[in-house]
Amino acid sequence: MSFDYIRKVPTPEEVIGKIPLTKEIKKIKEQRDEELKAILRGEEDKLIVVIGPCSADNPEALMDYVKRLSKVNEKVKDKLYIIPRVYTNKPRSNGAGYKGILHQPNLDKKPDLANGIEAVRKLHIDVIRETQMTTADEMLYPENYIYLEDIIGYNAVGARSVENQGHRIVASGVDTPVGMKNPTSGDLSVMLNSINAAQMKHEFIYHDWEVKSTGNDYAHAILRGYVTKNGECVPNYHYEDLLTTIAMYEKANLKNPAIIVDVSHSNSNKNYKEQSRIAKDVLESINNDSEIKKYIKGLMIESYIVEGKQDIDENRVYGKSVTDACIGWEETDELLNYIYEHI
Repeated sequence: MSFDYIRKVPTPEEVIGKIPLTKEIKKIKEQRDEELKAILRGEEDKLIVVIGPCSADNPEALMDYVKRLSKVNEKVKDKLYIIPRVYTNKPRSNGAGYKGILHQPNLDKKPDLANGIEAVRKLHIDVIRETQMTTADEMLYPENYIYLEDIIGYNAVGARSVENQGHRIVASGVDTPVGMKNPTSGDLSVMLNSINAAQMKHEFIYHDWEVKSTGNDYAHAILRGYVTKNGECVPNYHYEDLLTTIAMYEKANLKNPAIIVDVSHSNSNKNYKEQSRIAKDVLESINNDSEIKKYIKGLMIESYIVEGKQDIDENRVYGKSVTDACIGWEETDELLNYIYEHI
């Protein structure tokens, strides 16, 4: 056979039993979940900010970062709803490169997925306990969501996954909001179809069970720019782009219409230094158009302690991304305060 079976991974029951939620964390999550849903319903006037490193490659640095973020959150939480990015699995365009803590819980050691599952669950719980903020992760492997379904506060389905039936139907059974990114082709109808599918009820096989989902009323859109057939990045965050997306959204007649703008990826032409400018541009659109303000519910920003990115070697810089480049902490602090003052 083509597979080399290494070892059995622990079951969800084993992992959750070994790393359970405390009553305090359950209460934090329940309160945060309800607040986020109220924002997406338009019942609470806060701007969502999903922010953090491209990938949570170093638990120590990630915890340092989120503790800094929690201090800012205390000052801005009356107007902003901050969600720390704790992205523990990383899609790779050509299959090569670091795939996240799930695959490799220690950057200096070989892949170890069995222990990676436990490391992922522990990291998300640690962040909630230390910051009282629930976390965001990317639903790269929908079959693994069962290990985290009681702790994740926000899920994103990436541009390469949004057309996948498995991601769509699992999202339909998720209890918290799921953001569907536009595909790399830029076809917004694909994103809207994915949102529609996630809001529907489905019957499917999930792990060892035949299951029936209730539909996720809080599936929504994430605009991240796109790439032409010639490999050129094209943004879709400009004023006219937002109006176009809103018009398509209204025609689709979906529940709780909401849009998050990802200021990185193809929207920034993969230039991390453009993120702050783009965030400010989106804020201007929100503040100058009531229709845009109604639909644009948040921003997604890639940020870490040290700006830029680095290779994985023995000279690694603490708190610097090993995947996509991020803005540094000083700029992050300034940007969050700017957003707070101008929203």
